[in-house]
Parts: sequence; C-alpha cells; structure tokens
Amino acid sequence: MRWAFTHWSDFFAMGGYAFYVWLAVAFTLLPLLGLIFHTCYQHRAILRAVARQQAREQRIRVARQRQEEI
Repeated sequence: MRWAFTHWSDFFAMGGYAFYVWLAVAFTLLPLLGLIFHTCYQHRAILRAVARQQAREQRIRVARQRQEEI
C-alpha cells in the first residue's frame, strides 16, 4: 500500500486545496456535533419532564386518598 501524502504538512495542505477541504470538513462536523449536543439536551429535558409528570400524578393520588379518608 502506498500513502498519498509523504509528510503531515502535505496532508494538511491537501495539494493546495486545504482551505476548501478543511472548510468542507468543518461545515460537515460542526452541524453533526451540534446535533449530538442538541439530542443529549433534549433527552435530558424529556426525562425531567417525565419525572415531573410522575411526581405530579403521585401528588394527585395522595391528595385523593386523603380526601377519601375524610
């Protein structure tokens, strides 16, 4: 197997097209990273909402039981 670039500097220069290549890489990776962070944030928000809803339903059940005892 033969490598396309002999030195790391050649790799980063991309044959004179480094600006376009690395700009394309950045425009690809940044939205993907943003999507990952947004998904994690939404996941935590949904879990918090579910926990709040369950706590609310538990409080309602306890209040109904107390009212039935009276």
